Amino acid sequence: VLKVALTGGIGSGKTTVTNRFRELSVPVFDADEVSREITRTGESAVKRIAKHFGDRVILSDGSLDRPALREIVFKDPNARRRL
Repeated sequence: VLKVALTGGIGSGKTTVTNRFRELSVPVFDADEVSREITRTGESAVKRIAKHFGDRVILSDGSLDRPALREIVFKDPNARRRL
């Protein structure tokens, strides 16, 4: 079984290639989709993230404040590893 990892920066065409794979019935594991799914409001991952990073990464509706979390983890390699 051949496995391919598709990586690249913003705007590099990852979504285009992924969509083409799907059109060709190639099974795709999309880590971004899984991440969004497990960090929906009320999911245990959000609670665990809040436990490590505090309420500063949680919005008033209980959802994950992705920009706030992004700012923390891009500035701090230890925070990135914890995440």
